[in-house]
Amino acid sequence: MHQMSCFLTISATFKVLMSLQDQYRQRRKALHFTQQDLADRTGMVRQQYQRLERGGNPRLDTLELAADGLNAKLMLIPQEKWHAVTALLQGEASSTSGLDADPWQGLLGESDHDEGGRDGQ
Repeated sequence: MHQMSCFLTISATFKVLMSLQDQYRQRRKALHFTQQDLADRTGMVRQQYQRLERGGNPRLDTLELAADGLNAKLMLIPQEKWHAVTALLQGEASSTSGLDADPWQGLLGESDHDEGGRDGQ
């Protein structure tokens, strides 16, 4: 059901928020929804969604609710995988070699999975 993803990376906070706001607006318009349509789909008040697109400071559950209303998924991407994911979404298959089966492997160092059986803790 979730056909498009919204991506959030950890970088300059203002730039991330602007990018995310633009993604919500662009996705809503691509689906031919008004702000009221989206509010109705999610149970939000129109003004609440409108603040999200205009640069308010929404709570995480509000961001997730709005993404669900747009048939999208909100997620974090490790910065070292950002270019590969962006290329994948833009259809540049040859640029996706940076995507591993486990994108989190090695993120905390070489031994992040051999801590004496503490995987998943």
